[in-house]
Amino acid sequence: MAGTSHENDKTARTPRLPGQISLKHVSRETINATGDGDPGFVELPVVEAVATPPGRARRPDWLRVKLPYGKAYKNLVDIIDTHELHTVCQSARCPNMGECWTAGTATFMILGNVCTRSCGFCAVLTGRPDEGLDYDEPRRVADAVKKMGVKHAVITSVNRDERKDGGAPIFADTIRLIREATSGCTVEVLIPDFRGLWDALQIVLDERPDILNHNVETVPRLYRKVRPQAEYQRSLEVLSRSKAQSLRTKSGIMVGLGESDDEVLALMDDFAGIGLDVMTIGQYLQPTHMHLPVEEFVHPDKFAWYKEEGERRGIEHVESGPLVRSSYHAERHV
Repeated sequence: MAGTSHENDKTARTPRLPGQISLKHVSRETINATGDGDPGFVELPVVEAVATPPGRARRPDWLRVKLPYGKAYKNLVDIIDTHELHTVCQSARCPNMGECWTAGTATFMILGNVCTRSCGFCAVLTGRPDEGLDYDEPRRVADAVKKMGVKHAVITSVNRDERKDGGAPIFADTIRLIREATSGCTVEVLIPDFRGLWDALQIVLDERPDILNHNVETVPRLYRKVRPQAEYQRSLEVLSRSKAQSLRTKSGIMVGLGESDDEVLALMDDFAGIGLDVMTIGQYLQPTHMHLPVEEFVHPDKFAWYKEEGERRGIEHVESGPLVRSSYHAERHV
């Protein structure tokens, strides 16, 4: 019996791999559904509650989110599942998933749900993806966008560094087919850096997405631990090349990883220097204990200051707040 107890304790302490952690089950009785199928909400943390490690601050109240529930939300989940698609909302456990999905919007993740990179902040699974590309995926995404009534579609992907084209043809086909299927739907792409293979980037740029988004994620000093397979200057060049072709450009960072205010302001200067149009700033939240810890929970007042500083530098629109993510209010950025 003692051995069994020890094994159970060990299992309880073992972190689960990204993608294996789910929100705690909440019974229907605990959710106040309102009206005829309107979504009800219950406040929950993004991932299961765990004891706060010694020396770590507890998550403040402004970082609590709502669990989506209701007919509208279920209908969207059914469409995603029927079309065998992935959303970054689910894979990255975005804190705004409830708000965005129950409003009838979603960010689609193409090229599978296994990434070739191991960024210290990201909850998407790391590994070697299945061989080849799913050339039917763009059609399924376009069909889902139409059925969901999406007016602004955001298309992102995992990194596919094992391929010379980085999966760029799937991005291009997805943009094209969404526009063919849904007249008036604007398309934003949140792309990887394609390892600096500019011919691959050009395949995407040739389709003229309404917004070209590529996140630098953090300040240059922290790249080694946050984005070990990426390069800050290469990411800036992705944005610069896109802007040079008169595309509307967008990028974002997380704060709370140990950056200083001066480093954030210097990054804003870099963005202003290349003519970036839209910047997003949000709080980093640790997806699991296997990921980088939160160094600071940034106060909402600091986010308001970031917005002022970014726009004062000439960045047209700065979306800044604790729960802001790259696709949050994306329809307002066109």
